[in-house]
Amino acid sequence: MVGDRNLARGAMEELSSIVEATKKLNSTLDLGELIHIILQIATRQTGAERGTVFLVDPEHDEIWSLVGLGLEQQVIRLPGDRGIVGWVAREGTSVRLENAYADPRFEPEVDRRLGYKTEQLLCLPIRNEAAAIIGVLQLLNKAEGFSDEDEAFLDALSSHVALALEKAQLHRERVEKEKMERDLALAREIQAGFLPDAPPVLPGIEIAVSHRPSQMVGGDYYDFLTVNAGGKEALLLVVADVEGKGAASALMMANVQATLHALADRADPPEKLVALINEKILTGARASQAQGRATKYLSMFLALVENGGRQMRYVNAGHVPPAVIRADGSEDWLETGGMIVGLMPEVQFECGSVQLQPGDLLVACTDGITEAMDAKGNEFGRARLAESVARLREHAPEEIMLEVLEEVDEHSRYGTYEDDRVLLVMKSV
Repeated sequence: MVGDRNLARGAMEELSSIVEATKKLNSTLDLGELIHIILQIATRQTGAERGTVFLVDPEHDEIWSLVGLGLEQQVIRLPGDRGIVGWVAREGTSVRLENAYADPRFEPEVDRRLGYKTEQLLCLPIRNEAAAIIGVLQLLNKAEGFSDEDEAFLDALSSHVALALEKAQLHRERVEKEKMERDLALAREIQAGFLPDAPPVLPGIEIAVSHRPSQMVGGDYYDFLTVNAGGKEALLLVVADVEGKGAASALMMANVQATLHALADRADPPEKLVALINEKILTGARASQAQGRATKYLSMFLALVENGGRQMRYVNAGHVPPAVIRADGSEDWLETGGMIVGLMPEVQFECGSVQLQPGDLLVACTDGITEAMDAKGNEFGRARLAESVARLREHAPEEIMLEVLEEVDEHSRYGTYEDDRVLLVMKSV
């Protein structure tokens, strides 16, 4: 009878410990704080010297730890098949060792990194209610060795730990997503500040332009700068497309804008300006590569509009060829120039020239316009763009631009591909 009462008392104490532990587990949604609580409960209950909670990252096939008891908070990431933790995560079976270094599965790299010596070890899978392994609890160094009772208690607590971890991870992801959205909104506001508020108002020409990133920020770019060309005032006009989209492309776009503005006094001849921009970008790219950061390249159409909009010298550096739609509806494609910018050093570019008459239109865009796809994968295309502008050529640039954008939107309404879009329409008057 006494033995039965002792067993009952022990069961009640264990149940009480689990209930108390569950309350603590539900006291926070902060992942770092929660892991700290888990380790406090586990080490206090078992007498372990320290422990670590590893979380399973199936997307990257990794296991990672945010914090270890007795250590400063840090992230440790390991391949999913490494060490005893990886074995437990993969096999779903607990491991208890008296001499960790005697087991060939043990990975001593973390010990070496942290200046620690693991001797006894208890490693258990953390399963959620669906029996999926979401993490691994590892406890280290208990002088008298880990017991069946230690393992049983932690097994009983496992589902509560898993539930708390999943809630905390969801909370962390939501907080990170909200922060990213705030950062992207700020980046979009900053990026919008890099672009001209409105096209310039100059004698002899009318300009309309639209910019729409496919994400919060993007790498498409346009600009207008008043420069000196041969002693006379001219308009430097640029439409560019940085490879890719998103924040990295937007940062590259900002770099291109800063470089162009710094070199604008060397706009004449335009082919030399593009070559200089190419070298400046490559110099920055080499510095980025030395620091392990990826680099990007861009296509660019750059033109000097001179003599009151009657002459234009241009360089097409690997960009979607702009079209000149004549007043009679005929078209010329502006293809002279060279390769894309930021890929090869010491590239030579050619300069093209075109005369403009009253009623002639320049239409320049990024490939988000011409490559806009319908549900069947058919692109909007250059030919259709030129045809649409030619049909609307009697209208003002703003009307032409809005009509074309509406046509592109209608074409791509059910398409699966979308890219950043810039559309510029300039009319000689």
